[in-house]
Amino acid sequence: MHDLAFIFAGFLVGLIVGLTGVGGGSLMTPILIFAFGVKPYLAVGTDLLFAAGTKFGGAAALARARAIDWPVVRLLAAGSIPAAIATVLVLRHFGPANPAVQQIMTTTLGAALLLTAAATLYKAVRGKASPREIPPEQLAQATRPRHWSLPVLFGAAIGALVSLTSVGAGAIGVTVLMLLYPALPLSRIVAADIAYAVPLTLTAGLGHASLGSVDWPLLGTLLIGSLPGIWLGTRLGRRAPERLIRSLLSVLLAYAGVRLISI
Repeated sequence: MHDLAFIFAGFLVGLIVGLTGVGGGSLMTPILIFAFGVKPYLAVGTDLLFAAGTKFGGAAALARARAIDWPVVRLLAAGSIPAAIATVLVLRHFGPANPAVQQIMTTTLGAALLLTAAATLYKAVRGKASPREIPPEQLAQATRPRHWSLPVLFGAAIGALVSLTSVGAGAIGVTVLMLLYPALPLSRIVAADIAYAVPLTLTAGLGHASLGSVDWPLLGTLLIGSLPGIWLGTRLGRRAPERLIRSLLSVLLAYAGVRLISI
């Protein structure tokens, strides 16, 4: 019965990710902690590899469609991956199961969920503001930030946050990209966010695995449910009321964030 519950949880998160584009970390980690009583450090580590597995399929499809702007991905990865490695090394030094570290993780996770809720609500209200299409001759200019260091610095901040909480690569990453690349269509912003999230979550997830912070049987069970959920969500997404779903989701994330901070 427990396995069926985990499969259903994976399916539900996959469905919502497919419908809204919000990363699984902001949903799966609180579900594992509150609904199933998984320790925060195990929930974070397992969810990082869960996110890497689920987003890899999406990134591969987007790469085949040539929808990914690799210069954007490279700048974000240049900041996020070293920050992820540094954060894992800090966790190795103090021990992920240390009560003080777990308290920091839950508090930071709560704050990250509140940020994600705000970013999700922003996308629900302003999500249509980005251009739908861009002429090919303008694409090179649209993928050029005001300064190369900005996406690297924001990438480093997101990399540290994701490695500590498994949250941040989805809604927060998309919101940052919307601010850094305002001329880039939303579809290409989402594609770049998914693409850079794969090496980031894989790096952080493998780092957590080296610390013993991954429940491998649980990971496999969650993926069994999430893959068909994402497949269904991406097909229903065109007909779903996106703004309503994102608005409701932002309320749910804010509630989970407040609960985690108050633990």
